[in-house]
Amino acid sequence: MQNFEYCTPTTIVFGKGVIEKLPEVLASIGRKVLLTYGGGSIMRIGLYDKVKDLLKDFEITELSGIRPNPQYDPSVLDGVRLCKENGIEVILAVGGGSVLDCSKAIAAGACYDGDPWDLISYKVKAKAALPIVDVLTLAATGSEYDMGGVISRAQTNDKIGYMDPLLFPVCSFLDPTYTFSVPKWQTAAGIADAMNHILEQYFCEDSTLMNDGFCESGLKSLMVNGKACIVNPEDYKSRAEMMFVCTLACNNIMSLGNSESGWPMHGIEHALSGYYDITHGVGLAIITPRWMKHILCERTLPRFVKYGVNVFGIDPSLDKWEIADQAIGKTYAFFEEIGIPMHLREVGIGPERLSEMAHHVAVNEGLDSAYVPLSEADILSILEASL
Repeated sequence: MQNFEYCTPTTIVFGKGVIEKLPEVLASIGRKVLLTYGGGSIMRIGLYDKVKDLLKDFEITELSGIRPNPQYDPSVLDGVRLCKENGIEVILAVGGGSVLDCSKAIAAGACYDGDPWDLISYKVKAKAALPIVDVLTLAATGSEYDMGGVISRAQTNDKIGYMDPLLFPVCSFLDPTYTFSVPKWQTAAGIADAMNHILEQYFCEDSTLMNDGFCESGLKSLMVNGKACIVNPEDYKSRAEMMFVCTLACNNIMSLGNSESGWPMHGIEHALSGYYDITHGVGLAIITPRWMKHILCERTLPRFVKYGVNVFGIDPSLDKWEIADQAIGKTYAFFEEIGIPMHLREVGIGPERLSEMAHHVAVNEGLDSAYVPLSEADILSILEASL
């Protein structure tokens, strides 16, 4: 078991109607609020009007139009500018993980005099950040309970996971009813995203029995409740459990004491959505079974056997290689069953830039130190197998 330090300073307020506590929480932090959000979903479900009504006594500045795979330019830069121009004291992110990720970068950039990309690219470490509160409308990324976010810079095809303890939200409001209107394809992508967060922690060299059980239960919960949400989008119990698992899946609580895995599937997918702006969870679903197949070997075989038996209920008396092959096949089949396209060509990615992307990943993601080290040739092989 590895040494670790752990602290999660975020308060979670979970359940129906909890947004009524929003003014009380914000009042203890600041009155000048930057309200960040994406497209029209919070308008359609009445959440925008609800927030504005609750905060009628606050001074609100708005930043809208934050896209999936949030962009450094314009969203982060516009948000930093608005914070500085309006003396913002707290950021309120209302939306999914992309809105929250963008808000985290804004929070740090607003307290920095230089180019915010210095912080995101780890050239400079932030010394301060504005406090963040969020109202979540999509179960997927876990950004509501962790210290990081992912920011894209289209000009350079970069997609960077920016992490800093200063970026933990102060408080996250999680009302599962706000996810009822999420389309089925987006629900499926969220399931794949959260499952991959767990898989990145599960596939490692050194783990504990407790963490393995935590991860295996999380994966089973996401598959059972995720499918239920797709069948009946307003199934509160399933939406609630899915939301809670997604929240826990990405703040390292499932892997405390484990060895680092390197998060190779995320490293490869970041190139896909960095170059082609595809949905992150879809890219992960496509990459995951191909990565699994690529790294299956004598050393990793016991891990795949445990995964297959404990997550999918595969007969443990079968040949170990058969169990591993079935586990990988069942992973692929689940993603396909919930409606995710499982080939890169289906999401508009052909062979033309695979070599370029493989090189970009090898240079920028450091996957030579992953659970199973990946060279540029390995990365290219996984991408080609995903076509």
